[in-house]
Amino acid sequence: MKNVLVLCTGNSCRSVMAEALINHLGAGRYKAVSAGSNPAGYVHPKSIETLERHGIDAGNPRSKSWDEFEGQNFDLVVTVCDAAASETCPVFFGAKNKLHWSTPDPAKATGTPSEIDAAFDTAFTMLKDRIENYIHEHTPELTPRPV
Repeated sequence: MKNVLVLCTGNSCRSVMAEALINHLGAGRYKAVSAGSNPAGYVHPKSIETLERHGIDAGNPRSKSWDEFEGQNFDLVVTVCDAAASETCPVFFGAKNKLHWSTPDPAKATGTPSEIDAAFDTAFTMLKDRIENYIHEHTPELTPRPV
């Protein structure tokens, strides 16, 4: 099993969605957790709603600091926001790969409820596509699970 850490600044939206997607699409071959450099202290309700709307079990996510994982071994560390990508991260031993998947922050979306939903769906789809591509390239024996 490959251990994955997904980082964002607030750990309330994008990293939470990526964690759930990796755990779902990884079919037991990937175990993801998420954290933030400056955790918001809550998980954005629209993140959970978006995951559920697409049939993904969010589990029981909580907004937490990346300090909780300092010194732990990860096969892959992924940043999903530009701010977290430019920050100095704690040391994560064994991180053979580090990727940056720049994803717009849907929590900053404004407008009608349907426009806000669309922003969350866009972030979800971007993350889903990147995760499916990564898994296909690095674990070709896994057939993508439908979302």
